[in-house]
Amino acid sequence: MSIKRIGVAARYSDAVIHGNTVYLAGHVPEESKGQDISAQTQDVLNQIDETLRDCGTDKTKILSATIYLADMKNFAGMNAVWDQWVAQGHTPARATVEAKLASPDYAIEIVMIAAI
Repeated sequence: MSIKRIGVAARYSDAVIHGNTVYLAGHVPEESKGQDISAQTQDVLNQIDETLRDCGTDKTKILSATIYLADMKNFAGMNAVWDQWVAQGHTPARATVEAKLASPDYAIEIVMIAAI
């Protein structure tokens, strides 16, 4: 089976396609660093939509999501944005954990696996 890499950088690729499965790297806020959890969550989900599109798939085919929050106090705020974004009837397996993220300006990071 072939392997295709999307958005290749020095340390990672934005996504890797193997067979009919897409593995997304952790997406962190770009436009909204340092802003509230709602803005950061929407920013990350917009990036994920774009990456999925670049891979030939969409959010209805997400299999698994792992959400990392810098502080679990942001759980409800993140879920408010997530619930508006996620495709009802196509919700993925999901875990949400608290973790120290790479920058203090990041409140969230999301990693996903999707089908094509």
